[in-house]
Amino acid sequence: MTLHPNVERVVAALRAAGASGEVRELSHSARTAALAAEQLGVPVGAIANSLVFAAAGSPLLVMTSGAHRVDTTRVAALLGVPTLDRADPDFVRTHTGQPIGGVAPVGHPAPIGTLVDIALATYDVVWAAAGHPSAVFPTTYEELLRITAGTATEVGD
Repeated sequence: MTLHPNVERVVAALRAAGASGEVRELSHSARTAALAAEQLGVPVGAIANSLVFAAAGSPLLVMTSGAHRVDTTRVAALLGVPTLDRADPDFVRTHTGQPIGGVAPVGHPAPIGTLVDIALATYDVVWAAAGHPSAVFPTTYEELLRITAGTATEVGD
């Protein structure tokens, strides 16, 4: 199977981090948590959405449960920045090397500060994007924290 170059980078990063899950190519795009959950046959909350924000101009990756929305006011206050702005596609691609809808928690050109939604801890297996809208991989909450060097945070409602 030939993998998209973004997916190859994610696979390499997962292997380097000692992650256990194998990337799975879905038959259709999974640009949203609902689409991914439907194809995988899992609850939408078990999908780890990768959302990129600009926090005082710096990239911030928020891994949130597909069942939650990020409370940008709460997260901005937590970080001590005036606002948390949703990143545009160019900002996302510049800082992750990946398109919106396929942003993985790893495999970026440089490390990105990451917050991981504590709601994901309620699932034995969570699924995250693997660098392309039709590629995902299974992981655990603990592994997600470890491979991203992320901070466990209540990010939304």
